[in-house]
Amino acid sequence: MEYIAYIAIFVVGVILGAVIVFLINRFHRKDMEKSFSSLSFDALRKNSDEFLKLAHETLSKQTQTGVGELEGKKKLIDQTLEAIKGDLQKVEKLVTEFDGERKKAFGEVSTQLRLTAEQTGKLQETTGKLQAALGNTKVRGQWGERMAEDILQLVGFVENVNYTKQKTQETARTRPDYTFVLPQNLKVNMDVKFPLDNYLNYLNAEAETDRESYKQKFIADTRNRIKEVKTRDYINPEENTVDYALMFIPNEQVFCFINENCGSIVDDALKDKVVLCSPVTLFAVLCVMRQAVQIFTLERTAADILSLLGAFNKQWDMFKTSMDKMGKRIEEAHKEFNSLVTTRTNQLERPLRKIEDLKLSKGIELPALSDSAELVSLETTEGEGESPANNAQQTNRLI
Repeated sequence: MEYIAYIAIFVVGVILGAVIVFLINRFHRKDMEKSFSSLSFDALRKNSDEFLKLAHETLSKQTQTGVGELEGKKKLIDQTLEAIKGDLQKVEKLVTEFDGERKKAFGEVSTQLRLTAEQTGKLQETTGKLQAALGNTKVRGQWGERMAEDILQLVGFVENVNYTKQKTQETARTRPDYTFVLPQNLKVNMDVKFPLDNYLNYLNAEAETDRESYKQKFIADTRNRIKEVKTRDYINPEENTVDYALMFIPNEQVFCFINENCGSIVDDALKDKVVLCSPVTLFAVLCVMRQAVQIFTLERTAADILSLLGAFNKQWDMFKTSMDKMGKRIEEAHKEFNSLVTTRTNQLERPLRKIEDLKLSKGIELPALSDSAELVSLETTEGEGESPANNAQQTNRLI
């Protein structure tokens, strides 16, 4: 029990001590808090003043730096704005010029479109008239003849010289459109009336079946025309024709259409001794004909040319002989002339010099003789063509 009492007393003492220590510490903490607060307030005020001072200095430096940078950036921005302003002015000028050119070009395009529309209308009208004209067999033949005439003029053929037109054959009642004259009285006949009705229908047709039908009809018309040319005595030995005839197709597009859609028709025509000619191929054939005629004509006149060359050579030899003789005579005359100028002149002047010496030695004055001697010397020098006998006579007269 005593032990428990001691413990209770110890505990109570501890508690009392703790309360006392607590109270003491509380009073000391208040004092310490006051002291610490005062010290902290003083330190904070000093630090605040220094911080504000430092902040003011830093802010002043930063403000000055910022003002400088701001001025630099302002100048850079001003320069950039000036450059942009100049570029904008250039762009505005270019836009203005482009707009003016656009208006001008648009006006020109509008004018060209209007002219094109007018030309297209005229072309359509002409095409319609051409189609209507080509639908007529007579007009179609005239058109083919006109095309052939242009080619003949281009080659250089002359009517009634290199060819005849619409001339009836003597042994037959047929009349070829053109007959070309070849060497040895040979002839080549050509037909220019080509059927184009179904070809025009083919071009105007819209349905594929109609186009195919017209195409086959056109090819059949071409084959029939080849047979007509073959059977119309265009190839007639009695008329002295060659063993083939020409059939003119007055359009390159039609000729190409025939070759593309029926390539065998050309070979079949050749078997029938009929040559299909487009404007280009007809030009080539006529050029070959003209060259053949020229070669044949040159061959026939070669003998006459050789004969003329022989006569020319003979006359040329005679001319060279005469020229040689004239050259020899001229050379002899030149030698004689040199003899007169040198030897004869010295012989004539020698007596004159002796007379002059005699006059000086005897003291004789002969002015007339001196003048006459000078005159003789002058005449001798200038009159180179006079003979020595005449000079001698003049000297004797003077003496």
